[in-house]
Amino acid sequence: MITVLAGGVGAARYLAGQLQVTPSDEVTAVVNVADDVELHGLHVSPDIDTVIYTLSGAIDTERGWGLSDETWNALGELRALGIDAWFNLGDRDIGTHLFRTTLLREGLSLSEVTARLAAARGLGCRILPASDQPIETRVTLASGTEIGFQEYFVRLAHDVAISGVRFAGVESARPAPGVREAIVDADVVVIAPSNPVVSIGPVLAVDGLAESLAARRDRNVAVSPIVGGAALKGPADRMLRELGEESSVVGVARRYRDVVGTLVIDEVDADLAPAVADAGVRPVVAPTIMSSPEAAADLARRTVAAVAS
Repeated sequence: MITVLAGGVGAARYLAGQLQVTPSDEVTAVVNVADDVELHGLHVSPDIDTVIYTLSGAIDTERGWGLSDETWNALGELRALGIDAWFNLGDRDIGTHLFRTTLLREGLSLSEVTARLAAARGLGCRILPASDQPIETRVTLASGTEIGFQEYFVRLAHDVAISGVRFAGVESARPAPGVREAIVDADVVVIAPSNPVVSIGPVLAVDGLAESLAARRDRNVAVSPIVGGAALKGPADRMLRELGEESSVVGVARRYRDVVGTLVIDEVDADLAPAVADAGVRPVVAPTIMSSPEAAADLARRTVAAVAS
């Protein structure tokens, strides 16, 4: 069994590659929920939806998020009525959020709703939220103002400096049903190429998960989301620098060294392999840019092979 810790577009693409080389019933995704947000009365789970949409082939491939063949009538109506609708929700996408919100209000857990959404789109793998309890990533700007992650990421286009990140509510969050077992019982645990601060950080902060990973460290492998000192998508590189860390594969190795024994780094960073090893993590050099489904499958194959033998 392969368990993948996931958050965001990079993780979804990696998972799509994993499913090309591993039977779907042997793959479990544990997905970040700390960027969930309530908008216009709807519970929105961006990372869960990106994973489900991508794996089901419904994702808008040009944007990398949301559903294909989308229309924006509801959002346009909100704006015409004077609502500051700064977060883009397409009409089809709103259907997902209405479904989730309705079932949550009826008393179902987020993990139960997520399982129904995955099944409705024909997925054979398990998609588990890291926790059923609410966790909220809060970002402190360099000015000292604290805002929600989606305000930073979407409203401000992550174009402002930050000085801190915290995960509100994580101290009382418990792993969702099946999450701890998915980690403990996995043949290999993969940390997908996701933002290590705000996508993987909240997952590791859930009660007991970092300890469970540390106990099986040598069978865990991460894929660096930093290539040549930069993030391929999103603000991971800037966030690392602004938080006083190194925006490189070495910085990623230092972030993960307590929970993984191996780090897959891109060929352009091959010269940093000794420094990764000095940071306490075994480097494996491989092409990591998922420019096609074939490249994603090859990366997944190499990543699992790095610790499965």
